[in-house]
Amino acid sequence: MGNPDHPLPTPSTQAGREGLAALLARPGRAVVALDFDGTLADIVPDPEQSRAHPGAVPALSALAPRVASVAVITGRPAALAVRYGGFAGVPGLDHLVVLGHYGAERWDAVTGTVEAPDPHPGVEAALAELPAVLEQSGAGSGTWIEEKGRAVAVHTRRASAPQAAFDALRGPLGDLAARHGLIVEPGRLVLELRPPGVDKGVALTEYVRATGAEAVLYAGDDLGDLAAYAAVEELRTAGTAGLLVCSGTEVPELAERADLLVSGPAEVVGLLEALAQQLGTS
Repeated sequence: MGNPDHPLPTPSTQAGREGLAALLARPGRAVVALDFDGTLADIVPDPEQSRAHPGAVPALSALAPRVASVAVITGRPAALAVRYGGFAGVPGLDHLVVLGHYGAERWDAVTGTVEAPDPHPGVEAALAELPAVLEQSGAGSGTWIEEKGRAVAVHTRRASAPQAAFDALRGPLGDLAARHGLIVEPGRLVLELRPPGVDKGVALTEYVRATGAEAVLYAGDDLGDLAAYAAVEELRTAGTAGLLVCSGTEVPELAERADLLVSGPAEVVGLLEALAQQLGTS
């Protein structure tokens, strides 16, 4: 049973073990949901250079036909995640959806199209003010703006003092977001301004309920994944089995709530491979 190169790990919690057992027992009623950056793709200094781990698409192609659905839930635009992930036109990925912008956008592998509402007007207004806010913040050089259409992010990873720049920007960006009806989502040396009421927890809950899933695995790595963790915990209380996977240990708030810790995208891929192997031999 299982792949000797990637043995199926045992979750550290009873709830996690029950979630994994339910997924293995009823894979046709299970959803596997995954963050993109830091989970399927390594974190890189320039987010535009982010690409899925080389083993991710093969692993997903092996797993997706054996479960009800695989969903990639990301703060990126759906089309961008599809391109950086290499998900389009891949045999075996008919059951894949990408929920971009925290669920505001949806790309479906069957149709190859993106469904999306009109963007929030506050994003464009905040973007216009951002250069002046950064200049006045004292964050220093090296910070840069990522335009995401339905959101805008400020990265400090390339600043001379990344954490100090991040800390200096939290207040000014919070004020800017509030002026334009947005919220600030902190991450690993990134602060994202986006509309309220949309997060990975809402997206995951709606998707699990729409599919009628009886088990859900969610894997993430950053603060933005806490909402999805909370959603899985709430689904558990309603009778849906769940397994929470944390990719890396850089965010203690996430790692402490996980049922299963893996070191990063390479081990996430190993977990997906092991699941596919286990389901293929059961």
